[in-house]
Amino acid sequence: MSDLTKLTLTAALDGLDSKAFSSRELTQSFIEAIEASNDTLNAYVVKTPEKALAMADASDARRAAGQAGKLDGAPIGVKDLYCTKGVRTTACSEILGEFTPTYESTVTQNLWDAGAVMLGKLNMDEFAMGSSNETSRFGPPSNPWRRAGSNRALTSGGSSGGSATAVAADLCLAATASDTGGSIRQPAAFTGTVGIKPTYGRASRYGMVAFASSLDQAGPIAKTVEDAALLTEIMCSHDPEDSTSLPVATPDWRADVHKGVKGMKIGIPAEYRVDGMPQEIEDLWSQGIKWLQDMGAQIVNVSLPHTKYALPAYYIVAPAEASSNLARYDGMRFGQRVSGDDLTDTYQGTRASGFGAEVQRRLMIGTYVLSSGYYDAYYLRAQKVRTKILQDFQTVFADVDALLTPTCPSAAFAYGEKSGDPVQMYLNDIFTVTANLAGLPGISIPAALDGQGLPLGLQVIGKALDEATCFRVAGALEEAAGFVAKPERWW
Repeated sequence: MSDLTKLTLTAALDGLDSKAFSSRELTQSFIEAIEASNDTLNAYVVKTPEKALAMADASDARRAAGQAGKLDGAPIGVKDLYCTKGVRTTACSEILGEFTPTYESTVTQNLWDAGAVMLGKLNMDEFAMGSSNETSRFGPPSNPWRRAGSNRALTSGGSSGGSATAVAADLCLAATASDTGGSIRQPAAFTGTVGIKPTYGRASRYGMVAFASSLDQAGPIAKTVEDAALLTEIMCSHDPEDSTSLPVATPDWRADVHKGVKGMKIGIPAEYRVDGMPQEIEDLWSQGIKWLQDMGAQIVNVSLPHTKYALPAYYIVAPAEASSNLARYDGMRFGQRVSGDDLTDTYQGTRASGFGAEVQRRLMIGTYVLSSGYYDAYYLRAQKVRTKILQDFQTVFADVDALLTPTCPSAAFAYGEKSGDPVQMYLNDIFTVTANLAGLPGISIPAALDGQGLPLGLQVIGKALDEATCFRVAGALEEAAGFVAKPERWW
């Protein structure tokens, strides 16, 4: 396998700039890696080698003419949640059938405008509903990492499991992902990669298949913090097509990565110490605190008292919004249709066969909490709790610059270990959902291996629109951790 696939995004761009290799050569290396590995890893659900080579050739021509963009010639993968013109987009659900969009999402258009090359569409949980990528119609991807002494397949997290697998296994330089309750940060933590969820409204949701509209946010999974900063900068933009898109400038976040944390105040929330958390994660958190102290940051113990209500509030708000958003999938205008004796029969047959069990479960929960007699008791109360959670963050951020927490309560688990218990599966989001409910930026950085040789991540949560601080703290932690471990190749 070509060593070109092992490059980071920034190193690959440097190589393209110096003419050490062409975009065609780089892209061909990834195409060969995907062909050799994807049957085993199942990261890509659509491969676009011809399109990728055509985009690479166009990039080489631009570079020769001195017109290269910020990402020119860089091959990346796209989560199957983003509409891509002329390329099948299904959100990994049967109900969308072979839907092929006639338009491009704003986020992916930003990437193509910057010169990026599309390798294909990446696996995910159906409609982004899941924490393990087990709900995909195409089957789950395989985490490139393995427990020491075991060949058991592990989850690469959800819902952006395909994106995390592809980056960790060197099947792309970086990938787009999306985060509704932790779906960028948890897969990043499970695969030893970097993932950031920007502030809600930083990146346009136009052309993203909706799950929960007030929570969904686009972001990248990448190999380094600097790579993530570059991708985030390009993915984010104001977009009049999205009414929640914020009319704010996008800074040069790469410049913040190496500024250090000297003089900064970092909060440690007491409520993130939960019962049953493995000692290894507690120890890593303590190590992260020490790293930041040694680099000149001041550590402040803080309290976010409503954190304990975040998970139940999330699993009311998100399914409620999903039940509304997914009402459009009825087999009438696009996607799969199961014909019945009458219109109602057609609707029921289409939705029953088109949606998987987890999506059906969440749609039923969402419909229930929005129904007459239960709206006030559940949905309205959850929205009030959400406001309290945001107020907790606002209070704390008056005194600190950012928060440091674990990303997940465990390392990657094996397929089948938690899928029979939805509550145990939902608990994977316990450290990540708060940032979504409050609309705050959060980034996961790989920081250590556990006793079984699996990666563990630390999370930095920042103030609204202060991704710069997230990148500063994440860059400092990346430097201190010196995490360079890669999965042992078995695929």
